[in-house]
Amino acid sequence: MFEALFFLVPILTALYYSEWQSLTASAISALICIVIAMPFVIKKPSNTELFAKDGFVIVSLSWVLLSVFGALPFVISGAIPNYIDALFETASGFTTTGSTIVTSVEDLPRAMLMWRSFTHWVGGMGVLVFIMAILPLSGAQNMHIMRAESPGPQVSKLVPRIKKTASILYLIYIALTLIMFISLVVAPDINAFEALNTALATAGTGGFGFKNDSLFSFSSYVQIVVTVFMLLFSINFNSYYLVLKGKIREAFNTEVIVFLVIVAAAIGIITLDVYFSDSLVTPTGEAMETTFGGALKHVAFTVASLVSTTGFGTVDFQAWSALSHFLLIALMFIGACAGSTGGGFKVSRVVILFKAMLREFGNLVHPNRVKKISIDDKPLENEAVHSVMTYLATYIFIFVCSLLLLSIDQRIFNPTENTFMTNFTAVTACFNNIGPGLDFVGPTQNFADFSVFSKLILSFDMLAGRLELFPMLILFTPSTWKK
Repeated sequence: MFEALFFLVPILTALYYSEWQSLTASAISALICIVIAMPFVIKKPSNTELFAKDGFVIVSLSWVLLSVFGALPFVISGAIPNYIDALFETASGFTTTGSTIVTSVEDLPRAMLMWRSFTHWVGGMGVLVFIMAILPLSGAQNMHIMRAESPGPQVSKLVPRIKKTASILYLIYIALTLIMFISLVVAPDINAFEALNTALATAGTGGFGFKNDSLFSFSSYVQIVVTVFMLLFSINFNSYYLVLKGKIREAFNTEVIVFLVIVAAAIGIITLDVYFSDSLVTPTGEAMETTFGGALKHVAFTVASLVSTTGFGTVDFQAWSALSHFLLIALMFIGACAGSTGGGFKVSRVVILFKAMLREFGNLVHPNRVKKISIDDKPLENEAVHSVMTYLATYIFIFVCSLLLLSIDQRIFNPTENTFMTNFTAVTACFNNIGPGLDFVGPTQNFADFSVFSKLILSFDMLAGRLELFPMLILFTPSTWKK
């Protein structure tokens, strides 16, 4: 029912721009959602008690169905005639990945462009968190849903009531999106439609563009604004709440500081590498004059884009050196802060793993010593550390399996020119919800040449990465479906 409501966005856009085919497609899609949803709305369940398992299943199935039905406007309108391609595009939208099969986005109707960007915005903070903020839901059981959908190793309530926590998060989210839209729309080289699309895609750290060169053709002002907001949306939203409460010191916690240090270090090293190698190249492959200021601007944009897992681009970083590629891939894996709209492994998990490693080194020297891992002067339970270790093992397992399946599909069933780097960074980009990779899925390429099977694998990776693995994996566990 809520997805039918979401279709009002492309419907109103199509009305404004007189795109009647897109209007009809979006209206039919909304009607299909309503017809299928009504029996489930009318029939109330006899038992409304939710357990942790139920929260995982509700979230994972909801996101799968959002992608399944969200693909309908693309297919019905003819913008993306192939359903699997449309499903890939929609999953990429809701999971804020930004990987695309569209070879020329400038040929898409404006209504479809707006729908793509809006899926980023809704998926960024979480669809069910949005519903909890709107509907009169109550009870601590809803925390199971919020935990299953919110990115990061830990989810805490800002205030005692879950509904109010969800409302606060979305109010901060909306406020930041509006501030970004206003900051963009005042620029002379970007119109309101383009500014809104960019704000929605940046807020969700998704990166769907409306121009084939992404944001290259816009002014430095627009690029700098987007750079700043990509980083802002990468920070835990709890920090913004603490700032509003006047708790500035608590807002700049260990995770935020480590995140900013990683970003600053990456920008510094890659800027020097790009400047001295004179390797700035436009998205169309033309060499640019590499001044230090230009290198700094484009590197800062690229670093912010990849560490926030947004995926916008201003230059072709495929032309950079192996050192820069290594650092960019490392940023793809690390990702943003927990509790942000960004993807990746999350900085908080990296901090916990690093501290756990130091503790193990210390235990080798002093076997009888008992030392707790602490974050921001708060001791971390061993269960939390164990949870992060389990997450890492599961993360590696899914990544390796996905890469293996793509390689088998390419080698036996769908011979292509894709290299190992193409497949590796394709899985990296989709699993960490980034968008572009390297080689044949680089910043100026797309995912159109992958087979149906590979696109389904990558679509699963996008959903698993956005939902922190376990909600999707639990669907394949037989015990989940036992009473």
